[in-house]
Amino acid sequence: MDKLYQNEIVFFGGKGGVGKSTSASAFALSAAEKGKDTLLVSTDPAHNLGDIFDTSVGDEAQWLSDRLWGVEISPEQEAKRYINGVKGNLKGLVKSHMADEVNRQIDMAAVSPGTEEAALFDRMVNIVLEETKTYDLIIFDTAPTGHTIRLLSLPELMESWIEGMLERRQAVNENYSQWLHDGEPVDDPIYRTLMERKDRFSRARQILLNRKKTGYVYVLTPEKLPIAETKRALQLLDEAQMKVDTLIVNKCMPKAEEAGSFFAQRRKQEEVYRKQIEEQFPRQRKLYLPLLGEDVSSRTALETVTENFRGAL
Repeated sequence: MDKLYQNEIVFFGGKGGVGKSTSASAFALSAAEKGKDTLLVSTDPAHNLGDIFDTSVGDEAQWLSDRLWGVEISPEQEAKRYINGVKGNLKGLVKSHMADEVNRQIDMAAVSPGTEEAALFDRMVNIVLEETKTYDLIIFDTAPTGHTIRLLSLPELMESWIEGMLERRQAVNENYSQWLHDGEPVDDPIYRTLMERKDRFSRARQILLNRKKTGYVYVLTPEKLPIAETKRALQLLDEAQMKVDTLIVNKCMPKAEEAGSFFAQRRKQEEVYRKQIEEQFPRQRKLYLPLLGEDVSSRTALETVTENFRGAL
């Protein structure tokens, strides 16, 4: 793990429910205790940094512990901010009689698939490019696997898209210049804005692919489905030139000599939580299903769960 502390940025990914946020938080706390000013960033819509550190965490950096700060990014809020930024960039570039229609089209685009991911990536780019000046280490606790892969592959996709936009915009400007300005260059604020965004994405991509600056960690549990999903995820990230060098295998069973006290402690803790469930959800019927001794990854195992489910009804 010592190599991970030498990075400027570390991403934690994995299937939902494997302990990704806990692992990222533990690593962040460890880095802070080693004397690194650390920023822990959650991009998972199901935020739980606040629960882990027992404090309120929001959109701005919140102190969590000595040398450790946390941020929970809301994709919905980022999308709104992103759309307002687009409107601001176009203000003054669009004729007044067209402004209402352009804004209506932008608002329609705001609810289209991918808008929140693009906005979230925009915020991440800002953190990658700007916050590394303030913090020694930035740790991203990302959403479950599929979302993480799409998010980390966005720099290349968006850079390619902007390249195409720039080429078309430049062709329009050249034609416009030849027709109306005797070949003199035309100042185009939209072209200028696209160039700035392309530069930002390029710099972010260079950092994300720099193995001396950025590390990738995947969290899984020793079970069939998380292993299969992790294998697929690592293959996709390899194709995007993002190499995962570290795996955290979480929720491993204790050694035989430790099992007795382990199960006694777990049962004692479970009783406390069962009591909380009964008190906090008095109107709902509760079905308590047992922990099985094998993965639920076959029809036989699923039938066992089904029998337990029927017995609890």
